[in-house]
Amino acid sequence: MAEDLVLDTAIRDWVLIPLSVVMVLIGILRYFVSKLMRSSTQPDPKIIKEGQVIIRARNLRAGANYIPAKSFRARKVYYSNEENGLLHVPKGQAQNPQAQMFSDPNMAMDMMKKNLSMIIPQTLTFAWVNFFFSGFVAAKIPFPLTQRFRTMLQNGIDLSTVDVSYVSSRSWYFLNLFGLRGLFSLILGEENATDDTQRMMQMSGFGFDPSKSLGAEKDGLDIIQHDWALPKFEQRAEAVLRKLVK
Repeated sequence: MAEDLVLDTAIRDWVLIPLSVVMVLIGILRYFVSKLMRSSTQPDPKIIKEGQVIIRARNLRAGANYIPAKSFRARKVYYSNEENGLLHVPKGQAQNPQAQMFSDPNMAMDMMKKNLSMIIPQTLTFAWVNFFFSGFVAAKIPFPLTQRFRTMLQNGIDLSTVDVSYVSSRSWYFLNLFGLRGLFSLILGEENATDDTQRMMQMSGFGFDPSKSLGAEKDGLDIIQHDWALPKFEQRAEAVLRKLVK
């Protein structure tokens, strides 16, 4: 049977609140440090042009049924022609983002700065939490949970008799690590608030690959079937007018 614990208020004052405040301050400090370390690079005109082509192709697919069939076929050939179509990428010109990163020293340096600005603070913070606050039961969730949440909420506590709704200090650290995006959006702005989950996902990527995006848009444009919506609209309008006359 799960045991109910009485949490000391000193744990709230000396563990829960300081840990939360430190996590917020580290996130803000890391944002400004990464902003100072960020190098000012001019955007590549080719990448901008290809991005605009992708947007125009998506708009064509979205509004394909609202233009005549002849106009749609002309635009489709303009984008997906195998000879000089805007979405056609020759096999020899396909870019490898990983090779592009190693060939461009600025891109590789920015990637390394981004990774270091995340890894070093979190490693030091986790060592601090593990040394000073390991083993504390810091909080209690005010609603019942199933046993599957035990490994997530009670990291560092090896007691199966404790109720699942209790949160250990180490688990509270991870909850703050991955759940402060809403607070950072209020402090730093929505565009500057990127949580650590997204940062970890960005660490495995090497940037925008225009060849894959162009090829995907070309395939989507090739398989689309034109069905002009104007005749259907006229039939619907006639049906509505008949109902109004009656």
